[in-house]
Amino acid sequence: MVDSAVAKANADRVPTGIDGLDEMLGGGLLYNSVAVIKGAPGTGKSCLGMEFISKGILDYNESGLIITFEEFPRQLYRDAISIGFDLRAYEHDQKLRTIFTTPAVFLREIQQPGGIFDRTIEEISAKRVFVDSMTQLERITQDPVQLRELMYTFLNGLLRYDITALVTQEDAFITGNMSVAEAGLSYIVDTIIQLRYVEISSSMDRAILVLKHRASNHDKSIRRMLITSSGIEVKAVFEGREGILSGNPYVTRRIKKAEEFLK
Repeated sequence: MVDSAVAKANADRVPTGIDGLDEMLGGGLLYNSVAVIKGAPGTGKSCLGMEFISKGILDYNESGLIITFEEFPRQLYRDAISIGFDLRAYEHDQKLRTIFTTPAVFLREIQQPGGIFDRTIEEISAKRVFVDSMTQLERITQDPVQLRELMYTFLNGLLRYDITALVTQEDAFITGNMSVAEAGLSYIVDTIIQLRYVEISSSMDRAILVLKHRASNHDKSIRRMLITSSGIEVKAVFEGREGILSGNPYVTRRIKKAEEFLK
């Protein structure tokens, strides 16, 4: 009974293809769900999203769709090459489509049967979608109630098909304060992945943690994350440090006492 339950849970997972992250997620994202990656500029949100799409194509034969409100496709191609993925080649092979538009136009299209979203999903049989970024929806309205309704409409539109979506949202703070409830997004999505800058010994590192993974157990640890020429690497936890989420962690009291004893 336990084995069959585990097998079913694994079957309902969509691996990101990033080993350490999939381990934190208990095997991957939930099938036919929306996950949000939150973080300050430069923390690696777009890199994570592009790798999610690329690994789907390369490792799982799952076509992908990238929707960008912020960067021209040529900028995405350049950034993807820098982490080892050739988006142009995937498009040439009919495994990827990239849509560059405005939030207002895409929101209108996503509500129309037979619109650009529907046609693109059907033409390449897309299974993965990456949206960069949800923050741009705030350009449509500043009213929090209306913004939440827009986000519901947007995310429900994404899930009309059997796809798994990853969306980004920008944090206003580089380090320190952290909020997950802008316009109620944290209540709408199924998974929240938080990226943070961390200052350690006068050097900036990146940290990753899973804040929420609906109806699923997940790793609660805070791990070091690297962006390399061959993709994202999720490393071990920040051992011996406290206050990681503050952006300025300090050595734990137990380790500090041990260091003083050994002097």
